Amino acid sequence: MKSPVKVPEIALFEPNGYITAANVLEFQEQLTNLVNRSRSITFLVDMSRVEFLDSAGLMALVTAFRLAQSQEKSFNICSISPSVKIIFELTQLDRVLSIFPSRADFDAVITLPQAA
Repeated sequence: MKSPVKVPEIALFEPNGYITAANVLEFQEQLTNLVNRSRSITFLVDMSRVEFLDSAGLMALVTAFRLAQSQEKSFNICSISPSVKIIFELTQLDRVLSIFPSRADFDAVITLPQAA
């Protein structure tokens, strides 16, 4: 018999398209508001619909990560395309940020068994 599963409340953010210096202020404001205003302690940025990310977009993610850390919240990223993943690898941020290959991989880790 399987134990019931308790899933923590997750604040999900799903950006799309190109995240560049041209629109980074809106992107960063949305991320900051999500971290500051959400009662969730776990955040997931699903990047599956992001086609391009420049250094300004990368810094916005790092800023949101640091903000979440300062509030003792978990900040996670998933579903990064291979072309965007290269940026994380070149900057070695893939070693700092919690990055999951897919939403399913994130869900598998975040789903915690509940004590009987």
